[in-house]
Amino acid sequence: MTDQDAPFRRDLYTRENAVPEPEPSPRLRQTEKKDVRRMSAPRAAVIHEAIRKEGEEQLGRPTSALVWSALAAGLSMGFSMVGLGVMRAGMPDGAEWAGLVASFGYAFGFLIVILGRQQLFTENTLTVMLPLLHHRSWRTLRALLRLWGIVFAFNVVGTLAFAFVAHRTAIFEPPLKEAFVDLGTHVAGFPWWTTFGKAVVAGWLIALLVWLQPLSGAARPFVIILITYLIALLDLAHVIAGSAEVSYAAFAGAITWSDYAAGFLLPTLLGNVTGGVVLVALVHHAQIRAEMYED
Repeated sequence: MTDQDAPFRRDLYTRENAVPEPEPSPRLRQTEKKDVRRMSAPRAAVIHEAIRKEGEEQLGRPTSALVWSALAAGLSMGFSMVGLGVMRAGMPDGAEWAGLVASFGYAFGFLIVILGRQQLFTENTLTVMLPLLHHRSWRTLRALLRLWGIVFAFNVVGTLAFAFVAHRTAIFEPPLKEAFVDLGTHVAGFPWWTTFGKAVVAGWLIALLVWLQPLSGAARPFVIILITYLIALLDLAHVIAGSAEVSYAAFAGAITWSDYAAGFLLPTLLGNVTGGVVLVALVHHAQIRAEMYED
């Protein structure tokens, strides 16, 4: 039996490496032993299997459901631009600590999307990769590419729609619109390879955020805020959140659409995928590979 066809074992160990599960101290009462088991963190293989199961469910979703969910996510990610813009516009000029505070605004869009269970492309660099690593087949690969294509396309459409409305209407005050333009021109101003490198790290962090979610429980919003705050603080590149910012600058005429597509969107897309797939999906899969399959 090959690795990709082997069933997932309940004990999550190979025959050769199997070890008995450690038992709580016999000095503890039975109820205390149950508390020990309940409070113990699950093994990495258990987290892997939970995410893989969700990935398989996502791969099986109908096209219309993916389209609307991805479009909603793209629109929602515009609020990361709004959050950053509002926070930065309200900071005193020249304050050295302004970035430390304003970066919290970046989390707004991610909180809406992740807690609202909307389809965000960068989350799927891990979630739907695990089913492919578990069962390597053309059918799974086609399903993955289908989901990636739909989600990415309609995430971008959503950000473009948000930026267009934000620019063409009077919803936001002129000082805030100026802050949006500054955000977009700043993000688009990095060299191609610098943007790619920043996107690799951002993709890594977002995929790690997905990995942490099964353990987060009630702390889930705080985990989202901390990871996305770090992305903003380090000035990293996220393809969907950044699409809203850079496209706004393009609608305002501050940059060209070539700057948006070739200078930002392409290197950020490639970097986010590299960070999410290579540095997280493959590494975490390799970490527990020996525990997942029978010989």
